[in-house]
Amino acid sequence: METRMPIELPARSRVAIIGSGFAGLAMAVRLKQEGRHDFVVLERSNDVGGTWRDNDYPGCACDVPSNLYSFSFAPNPRWSRAFSQQAELLRYLRDTAVRFGVWPHIAFNAEVLQATWLESDQEWEIETRAGTVRSQILVSGAGPLSEPSYPDIPGIQDFQGTMFHSAEWNHDHDMTGERVAVVGTGASAVQFVPHVADAAGELTVFQRTPPWILPRPDRKVPELQKQLYGSIPVLQKAVRTAVYWRQEAMLPGLVHRPGLLRVFEKMALTHMHWKIKDPELRRKLTPDYKIGCKRILIANDFYPALTRANVSVNTESIERISPHSIITSDGREHEIDTLIFGTGFHVTDTAISDRVRGREAETLSERWKGSPQAYLGTSVSGFPNLFLLVGPNTGPGHTSVVFYIESQVAFVLDALRTMDRLHLSSIDVHREVEEDFNREIDQRMKGTVWTTGGCGSWYLDANGKNSTLWPGFSFELRWRTRKFDIRSYAAQHQ
Repeated sequence: METRMPIELPARSRVAIIGSGFAGLAMAVRLKQEGRHDFVVLERSNDVGGTWRDNDYPGCACDVPSNLYSFSFAPNPRWSRAFSQQAELLRYLRDTAVRFGVWPHIAFNAEVLQATWLESDQEWEIETRAGTVRSQILVSGAGPLSEPSYPDIPGIQDFQGTMFHSAEWNHDHDMTGERVAVVGTGASAVQFVPHVADAAGELTVFQRTPPWILPRPDRKVPELQKQLYGSIPVLQKAVRTAVYWRQEAMLPGLVHRPGLLRVFEKMALTHMHWKIKDPELRRKLTPDYKIGCKRILIANDFYPALTRANVSVNTESIERISPHSIITSDGREHEIDTLIFGTGFHVTDTAISDRVRGREAETLSERWKGSPQAYLGTSVSGFPNLFLLVGPNTGPGHTSVVFYIESQVAFVLDALRTMDRLHLSSIDVHREVEEDFNREIDQRMKGTVWTTGGCGSWYLDANGKNSTLWPGFSFELRWRTRKFDIRSYAAQHQ
């Protein structure tokens, strides 16, 4: 990583952005492109990248095609694979920060500890580990896949072997020949399990719910294709557009007619039967819920890894963890040396929601009471001048989150233009506007595969509500965020 001098945290900034992953960088770049330079990016780590910096486990890669999982304003003609791997994505984000002049605006090691709205001053007071900054506008780019989630299993603190989460991978630990346990079979686990299986003496994968897995259509990008993209940018743009509409084609099955997804179920089962011959293992790995209810995974090497002689799949529930073993509900004790959790993230109960305090002195989490909600996934009543990127119900179930991020960023930019034009010190979405919007979202969720598919998933919050995904086509969200409507907000003039 190239070394750069850290900036000193300013006392004041017109806009403060939390995080420097895809969302934070998109906001920062677009501010720069509009000639707005009075902003600071508050980054808790010492590098940009967000989830693509923190998740560096073996095999880490994106499951959305590279040409779509990238900024529209920063195409990369040199992607090495159809689906980018973690190191290349991180390099892309670093290069983007440098290319668009954002790096000098980033305050590193500046984790946000508390952000409080000061009504009398019409600004946010933001306490960070690097000091305090005041800002008129606060934009949170703290993504939902940033806080690792550990399961609540009795005895987890008593384990005396090596233990870590996939998002906090211990690269210094050599598990060669060890007895290793992996808890979870989600998106991260299907990528790192084959690598663990190569090293471990014995690997036990503890599975609660089998995922639906489709083949991963990955390949190396030929040099000629890279050269064509570089010399004829419109060609890569056309490919990006084609990929976008291909992904959108999945939406009707997820939302309107789940029966349309049966073809994908057949593809997934054919893929499993091709890779796994053992009938008992097939039984363990066959989902009993509709495809799409949980996140659909793509992988080519996960099933073969599970057929290795040194790998076993255990579907019994975990009763407790002892200093050197896992005890399952059937009374068996599984002695292990290393314990790896592939158990996802705090998606609907993010840490930042406990740290942002609005007009009524309540935090976002206190306001939400377990079910996050926001107008257009962006504005929360009682929290003036706060904008959430990848906020409630703006997650994709079928396409690239970067498309959603850029849509929200455009909305925030238009809000800033409106505030400048009308000389406003603050804007606060009307409570009834926010509530009407969320009643619409709740109504549209009914009948989708996410509510009728017969599974529990990380899409659902503590109250069983899907407060994560957008229940429609992505271009609808872009259309609805194309213009900021001041009539939906209470405004205060300077």
